[in-house]
Formats: sequence, structure tokens, C-alpha cells
Amino acid sequence: MFKDIIRVFKGRGYTMKFNYIITQLINLSNPEDIEGMARFGIPPQKTYGVRIPELRKIAKKAGKNHCLAKELWEADNRETKILACMIEDSDLVTEEQMDKWVSKFDNWEICDQCCMNLFRKTPFVYKKIFEWSTREEEFVKRAVFTLIAVQAVHDKKAQDIKFEQFFPIIINESIDNRHYVKKAVNWALIHIGKRNIELNKKAITIAEKIYNIDSKSARWIATDALRELKSEKVQMRLNKSL
Repeated sequence: MFKDIIRVFKGRGYTMKFNYIITQLINLSNPEDIEGMARFGIPPQKTYGVRIPELRKIAKKAGKNHCLAKELWEADNRETKILACMIEDSDLVTEEQMDKWVSKFDNWEICDQCCMNLFRKTPFVYKKIFEWSTREEEFVKRAVFTLIAVQAVHDKKAQDIKFEQFFPIIINESIDNRHYVKKAVNWALIHIGKRNIELNKKAITIAEKIYNIDSKSARWIATDALRELKSEKVQMRLNKSL
């Protein structure tokens, strides 16, 4: 069913790489994994059923390649989009490309992989968090909070104020009852609160405020975040770092 995706791009040096990658995906395709992914919200008609470790191996062999990444993205399958995020050169990514790609997110995995492997590495990441926070599409909204969470983990040099500025967004969107949004809101709040003891205290205060909102999703987000942020394990780690 996927062979029609093997195309020939005349005059382009990455033709063989693209065709080779698609052939690899076809060879690695696993019907059982496709069925399993469908149960987790990944469209089966757009999936080869190739696991992430195998995709990482393919991406490592392919290397960074801006043109190949664009063609893989346009192939519009789970694996080709994830590979596109893995091999894209973040230095060449434009705001226009980010806006175009985020609008095509159709499941949580593509969203999270793109945010973790690519978007967080661009110079536009914080700008896009604020811009996309006003959008209503489910996976664009999820991208906002996935990026906040990812930056809280990876942007080691950022000052606390960089993350405190996201608290109003977290509060406002805590009433979004969509599963993949509320999970990401929760994730963002927890990871901010795990950066250091001061942000932990502030995140706990925000979670307590969210708990008092008359919303089922807000109550769930706050309850789970408070349990994690107040846990003995988290408190011991943060206090040891003082």
C-alpha cells in the first residue's frame, strides 16, 4: 500500500536517499505494530508500523539534510514526518516552515517528536509558544505546552522569569478538556516545577490556584501536578541542589 510513495526527483542529489529510506520503511513495516499504534490514536492508514529506535537508526545514517527533510515531511506518513523532524537542520528552519508544519500535526506523537527533535532547537521557539497559544487546533495547542515542558528540561541557562511568563497561559488553558491538551498542560507545569526549588514553590502555588477553577480538566491537572511536585523524591532532589 505504500509503494506508490516511492518517487523519483530528477536532478536532486538526495533522490537515492529518499527512495532508500522509503524502501527501508516498507521492509520494516509491522502490521501488529500498526494495530497497536491505532489504539493509541495514531492513524493506521498513515503508518508503516516502524518503531522509534529503528527510525533513529535511519536518521543517523541519513544525516542532517534540509531538502530531504522537506520531501519526507510532504510524504505525509507517520514515519516520514518523524524522520523529517530528526534530520532537518534547525539552523535552516524558518518561522514560515514551523507554522506550516505545526498546522499539519494530526496526532500527539508527531507533535511531540517534532517539538523534541526540532522545534526546541530553533531560535523561534519562545516566540512560537506565545503565538500558537492563541490557536485552537488540538495539536497546535498541545505543541505549545510540549515546547514549554521540553524547554524546561533542556534550556539549562534560562532564567526563572523565562518560565514564570508561561504561568498565565497554563492557568488559562487548564480548562481545555481535550485529552491531549490537558496532558500537555500538566506536563508543562510539572517540568517547570522541577527546575529548581523556587520554581517548584511557584508552580505549586499555580497548581493550587488551578485546583480552585470550576473545571474537571483543571482539577485533574492540579491534582496530578501537586502530587508530583510535592513528592518526597522531587523535594529531596531540589533541596540537595541548593
